Amino acid sequence: MKKHIEELLSQALLHLQRDEVIPADTDVQPQLERTRSVEHGDYASNLAMVLARVAGKPPRELAQEIIDRLPRSRQVEKTEIAGPGFINFFLTHFALTAVIKDALKQGEQFGQEPVDKERRITVEYVSANPTGPLHVGHGRGAAYGASLSGILQAAGQTVQREYYVNDNGRQMDILAVSVWLRYLELCGERQRFPDNGYQGDYIFDIARTVRQNSGDKFRFTALEVEDGLPPDGSQDGDKEQHIDALIARARTLMGDAGYRVFFDAALDSNLADIEQDLEEFGVVFDRWFSEAGLEASDAINHAIERLRENGHLYEQDGATWFRASALGDEKDRVVVRENGRTTYFASDIAYFLNKLERGFDRAVYVFGADHHGYVARLKAAAKGLGEDPERLEILLVQFAVLYRDGEKVPMSTRSGQFITLRELREEVGSDAARFFYVMRSHDQHLDFDLDLAKSNSNENPVYYIQYAHARICSVYRTLEGMDLTHNTAIGEAALNLLQEDRELRLMRATSRFPELIDSAARLRAPHLLAHYLSDLANDFHGYYNAHQFLVDDENLRNARLNLIAAVRVVLRNGLALLGISAPEEM
Repeated sequence: MKKHIEELLSQALLHLQRDEVIPADTDVQPQLERTRSVEHGDYASNLAMVLARVAGKPPRELAQEIIDRLPRSRQVEKTEIAGPGFINFFLTHFALTAVIKDALKQGEQFGQEPVDKERRITVEYVSANPTGPLHVGHGRGAAYGASLSGILQAAGQTVQREYYVNDNGRQMDILAVSVWLRYLELCGERQRFPDNGYQGDYIFDIARTVRQNSGDKFRFTALEVEDGLPPDGSQDGDKEQHIDALIARARTLMGDAGYRVFFDAALDSNLADIEQDLEEFGVVFDRWFSEAGLEASDAINHAIERLRENGHLYEQDGATWFRASALGDEKDRVVVRENGRTTYFASDIAYFLNKLERGFDRAVYVFGADHHGYVARLKAAAKGLGEDPERLEILLVQFAVLYRDGEKVPMSTRSGQFITLRELREEVGSDAARFFYVMRSHDQHLDFDLDLAKSNSNENPVYYIQYAHARICSVYRTLEGMDLTHNTAIGEAALNLLQEDRELRLMRATSRFPELIDSAARLRAPHLLAHYLSDLANDFHGYYNAHQFLVDDENLRNARLNLIAAVRVVLRNGLALLGISAPEEM
């Protein structure tokens, strides 16, 4: 409907140009918004105020000239000029009931735009280091990224969902050594565990698996492991130097092949756990992209050479630097260290270039709020590569804080004292977790109330929405128990009988669904859909409590059944985009 009225305004705009009311080269796209109150119609346009200066006329006068040139439409009952020059559009009853027909006809496709296969977008989210289980902080990025991807796809984008696996680098080395030291403990060696090592029961689980497969093959004494190591942080030394020396010692004692046993065991175990955890959370990726594979493919050197060819690299103190400060970053960045190893940032640059070379028009990154520094540096990298920085989009997701019984739940990742995503799902359920994660804008901090998420009450928003869907399903079960059937054809012919205020309100709310998807996609805002579904559920519950659906009048009964069937379609489709089930019974 919005597109229809925008087309009417475009036609009026052409007539204004033809009649020389405005210059022929005026390039303005009509803007249309939903009104806040039905007393002001269904839609409002500020076109007259936008064009008043070029037309040399007062906005209200120009608004009347626009109205006079609007083509006639069965969808528009009347127009009014409001305030300083808004044009308000009032829809006909025929237009309001059209949404019921559309929803029932299109079903699962209602609200979705045809996919533009020429417009490809890749969305990367979660991408947590495979150094341990996912925690509740990762959960918000997962829920947001998955919901956003679904909404973008519904809005007509061709979307690829991607997880970047950090299977290379120092953190993975620390993980491998942590597993090896626990393995030595299981072999009976009394080893000191480093301050910077990864803790948690999952480290013992991986070590136990290695020992089952390899026995004591990689057993060394504490003296062999610790002799000559620099002191750790708790020993008045440097914990970073200590862990690096420990990694080097492990490689020396076991050799590269032995070291890879622990490295690969840790990587494979944690990555499999992450993938399973996410699948159970309803988050599935099209591709798991390996950082190690990026390096093996020579993509990093390829990106560095592109920067060099464009004149953005220089040598200093034995390292190769990217002149990022000249392209909008706060400082220059090292891409090749003095020892010849490329940096994490070099991998980031190569990964972005790789996305574009795979044919994606836009690369969307969903990062945690602690990655805010990446925005300027990656934008600078895009410029340095000679690419349009607008093709790169970074969305920062703020932190989620858990509360139980009104008290904040403490969490510390490195110490192993944290709430995992799996534990959260087991406590509140995936549906509640998915909804609570996205019911606030991603750039706002989220206080996650565990007690509310578990409650079966109207105060729990996801329960309230699912209950609306279940209530509609219960109406049809009652209908069947009365030996009656829903005749959609009779209902469609009798839609003119739907004149109650709550019925009109429900039709207007239902008709907003396609527009809402478009807005949520454009603004990268799944929370808009969450709020919309809450409002729609509220409208339905009000209708359910105020009116009987299964009345004796066959025409009115089927018309009302058509209406609530359309509401059910929207609730189901909307919940699916958020990765939430639509139960038929509760």
